[in-house]
Amino acid sequence: MQVATACCIALLGAEGHLIDVQVAVSRGTVGTYVVGRPDASLHEARDRVRMAINNSAPTPDDTWPATYRVTVLLAPADLPKSGTHFDLAIAVGVRAACGAVPAAALADTVFIGELSLSGSLRPVTGVLPMVIAASARGITRVFVPESQAREAAMVPGMEVFGMRSLAQVVAQLNGDEVPEAAPVAGPVRSSLLPPGRGAVDLLDLDDLDGMEDAKYALEVAAAGGHHLMLNGPRGAGKTSLAERLPTILPDLTTEQALEVTALHSLAGLLRDGDGLVRRPPYFAPHHDASKASVLGGGTGRVRPGGISRAHHGVLFLDEFPLFRADLIDALRQPLESGEVTLARGEESATFPARSMVVLAANPCPCGNFSASVNVACTCSEPVRAGYRRKLVGPIVDRIDIWRDVEPVSAGAAHDRFAPRVDSATVRARVERARRAQALRYAGRSWLLNGLVPGPVLAREWPLEDAGQQLLEDRLRAGTLTRRGVTRVQRLSWTVADLREVERPGVDEVDVALRLRTAEPLSGADVRRAG
Repeated sequence: MQVATACCIALLGAEGHLIDVQVAVSRGTVGTYVVGRPDASLHEARDRVRMAINNSAPTPDDTWPATYRVTVLLAPADLPKSGTHFDLAIAVGVRAACGAVPAAALADTVFIGELSLSGSLRPVTGVLPMVIAASARGITRVFVPESQAREAAMVPGMEVFGMRSLAQVVAQLNGDEVPEAAPVAGPVRSSLLPPGRGAVDLLDLDDLDGMEDAKYALEVAAAGGHHLMLNGPRGAGKTSLAERLPTILPDLTTEQALEVTALHSLAGLLRDGDGLVRRPPYFAPHHDASKASVLGGGTGRVRPGGISRAHHGVLFLDEFPLFRADLIDALRQPLESGEVTLARGEESATFPARSMVVLAANPCPCGNFSASVNVACTCSEPVRAGYRRKLVGPIVDRIDIWRDVEPVSAGAAHDRFAPRVDSATVRARVERARRAQALRYAGRSWLLNGLVPGPVLAREWPLEDAGQQLLEDRLRAGTLTRRGVTRVQRLSWTVADLREVERPGVDEVDVALRLRTAEPLSGADVRRAG
């Protein structure tokens, strides 16, 4: 008997840590001991692994070393470990410590998978981020359940072995003929929705009549990665606008697609056969959603919430004033930093959350109040004022663009001669503007205007003097805060990029101010977008 080491990955948030699963089979007090800060699921692994080895052993000599002391150390011992995906690494380590597998065959290899009592492999969540972490640490080979081999193979340069059972893994490591085994069952998921593309993928900006002002605001938000607030009576089209925002966003780059797919893997959203997530994701939680579902959390392993699942995409919070106060307050950090950190006791987990946040609100609780449409509103003015007070404070001050959306008149809705534009045309303009930003910020940690730190923007990419003076006048008049000045500067650069202007001038700053303060845009401003 000897000491053998197999490798696995521990996930803390979206960060993976390489774990040495060291197994020693020795004489002493008979028993199995798992040490190194394991959680309850890892303590239960002792029984799963023992029965899996016994039930897949080809001969009696290959069964569990029942008359020996088996010590399993998960190193480094100071990191918390959780999850059933350690089962395969523990089982392989025990077989190697017993001499049934050559220790050299475990080098530069990571083992991921849950074992059933019969020795078959079951899928686990988070395979992609685990394999990404393994690759970053020089690992070149990984064993995973067969149904998740495609997910693991998304990582370039990784040799992936999709296996159905522990017996197949041992045979592969020994260079023997791999035995037949029953197929690995995929994750059990049920949905009432029909298969195929999501509803958002079937929408187009051309579906909407009128609302040229709001559509232009959508285009600016998409081009610069700006957060957006839509305010208007019910039925005005706020949700329709938000749902079409992903249709004008460019496809994700390979790096972005890996990040988003890894987060969806952590959240357990990937299905068998899914490839990289190439389109920007869209999530719209109900206003009664918990803080854990939107920001992340949960019992056991911390999982990403909606704002992280919408990373590089759109998070839509409809009926924003109805969301819980603690959730609204907790949104401040991810809106500003682009990541969310969850702390529980001695543990903390950080997830990326660089999504575009779109808020929508009615002007009153009944949703009927409108300055332009004569619809009966049942709310008194004090009630409307109290409702509007929910739209102030540190959260909404972090929103770049404000738009008031009014219902489209019957005449405008049926105007065959009104200018129309589809999502593909707008997406081409957004891509062109984003290419200009990527060139300007080459070598920096940000790619979009909406992410540039204010001091850096003012120092290295200032506005023209006349435009800057216009902002200073607004600041002295008290109609714009210092944070608001930074937001307008970012918006000015996005407007300039869409217009293919080398540097924002007074016209671009004026449009940015109108976008920031919800003032109406002129028809000429909107037409210049095309």
